[in-house]
Amino acid sequence: MSNFFSLEDQVAIVTGGASGIGLKTVERFIAAGAKVVLADLNDASETAERVGATFIQCNVTDESQVKSLMEATLKLHGRLDILVNNAGVFADYKKLTETEQQDYDFCYKVNLLGVAYGIKHAAPLMSDGGRIVNTASAAGLIGAVELASYVASKHAVVGLTKSAAIELGPRNIRVNCICPTTVNTPMAMQEGGEFMIEGEKLLVPLGRICEPEDAAAQIHFLASNDCSFINGQAIMLDGGMACGMTEAAFQKLLQ
Repeated sequence: MSNFFSLEDQVAIVTGGASGIGLKTVERFIAAGAKVVLADLNDASETAERVGATFIQCNVTDESQVKSLMEATLKLHGRLDILVNNAGVFADYKKLTETEQQDYDFCYKVNLLGVAYGIKHAAPLMSDGGRIVNTASAAGLIGAVELASYVASKHAVVGLTKSAAIELGPRNIRVNCICPTTVNTPMAMQEGGEFMIEGEKLLVPLGRICEPEDAAAQIHFLASNDCSFINGQAIMLDGGMACGMTEAAFQKLLQ
């Protein structure tokens, strides 16, 4: 029983691994027996050392840096089994009519191209049977107010995931993405999003928002060999929000 979801002797890269979902994923992978490369835009060498990972600095919007990240991991550990494309951003809370090109560019370069570069340069170095997990968002499956640039980029991640799953399937490289609602991370807590968090607490039957540990557990599930027939999926992590309106939300509407 203890061998379920083991990552023993596996080598994994987690981008955006210095905090939030990424860091919890790194910690979980290490606990499951994996050797982990923690990649992040900012210097996270102390964090990596503390949790037992190897740190490699990487800007995922720079294709050459992403390529170097994959090659350095292969040189360091001799193999690459798992890639978690987790690095992500959002521009700001803005009405669609106020959203500017720079907002779309910012989200597109990190959220979509960062994932695309990761898949492009990891897949050729992976042995058959590798696994790629992308962090998309519930906003990759549904719309959201004041987040048009983010929503558009995350919808693109879902589409890219499905295309990659088809192309890499013959090598038994599975590609999936997780789609959490608001996650309790510093990015989600930025000023302007309070209305969304309070709204989600009403709409989610469990009465709370997603924790980084919840998302990391789903990533671990998809990254394990126990899930060998799950491929090309965008899995909603929403605490039941998509099931329908809660009584608390109805009561709020009636006030």
